[in-house]
Amino acid sequence: MTGGHALRALLAVTSREVVKFWHQKGRLLSALVRPALWLVVFAAGFQNVFGVSIIPPYETYIEYQVYIVPGLLGMVLLFNGMQSSLAMVYDREMGIMRLLLTAPLPRWFLLFGKLVAGTFLSVLQAYAFLALCAVFKVDIPWSGWLYAFPVLLLGGLMLGSLGLLLSVYVKQLENFAGTMNFVIFPMFFMSTALYPLWKLQESGAEWVYQLARFNPFAHAVELIRFALYGQFNLQSFWVVLIALGIFFLLAVRGYDPQRGFVKRVKRPG
Repeated sequence: MTGGHALRALLAVTSREVVKFWHQKGRLLSALVRPALWLVVFAAGFQNVFGVSIIPPYETYIEYQVYIVPGLLGMVLLFNGMQSSLAMVYDREMGIMRLLLTAPLPRWFLLFGKLVAGTFLSVLQAYAFLALCAVFKVDIPWSGWLYAFPVLLLGGLMLGSLGLLLSVYVKQLENFAGTMNFVIFPMFFMSTALYPLWKLQESGAEWVYQLARFNPFAHAVELIRFALYGQFNLQSFWVVLIALGIFFLLAVRGYDPQRGFVKRVKRPG
């Protein structure tokens, strides 16, 4: 595989995903509506129901909106990573994945191309949400838009790798709802997306606090939170990077014909 062949293959896979996304305009709308509702409605309801004492030092509605923006950016990356998983399951059922994996290129590179394409769309949607935050006058530094790019890319790759891994084990499109319940929501709620981790510990939910500490999504959120203000969280960076490597390697192994969903049928004798 030469560099030219690799680049052409990467561009072909990415352009296919972009064209699909372009023809599914409702996908971008849903990707924006979901976090926008949390930004506008949930932030207000959280304060009205529980009182401002639940989220110190974020004592106002506006301050709490600023706090949850990194978590909602993570939500965009997480849901798009799972959407990519759904697309992979669909491609597998239609036979497109089997055709793709027969291409004269390393399997890991073909899967990496799918991952890069999905991550590109994730980051695009994340910046569309940042633009929406500017419309709602949420105070995010403009420099943070630039600083956030590499960590959004890294977080998108990590969550996209998780989606890639899940696509190995989700056999049918109908099972995707179960994936939503058992993967997306626990990862999202057991994180720093909506509240600081120390509030979990302070409230006595020690086991939830410990799970949240090792949640790679929580570290992706913290990486984004620090980057938006020109800072770097080294611990979260390593957690996200290691999780990316583990998820991707397991996904490549799962798509191995000798081990994964395309396991060969043994001939008698």
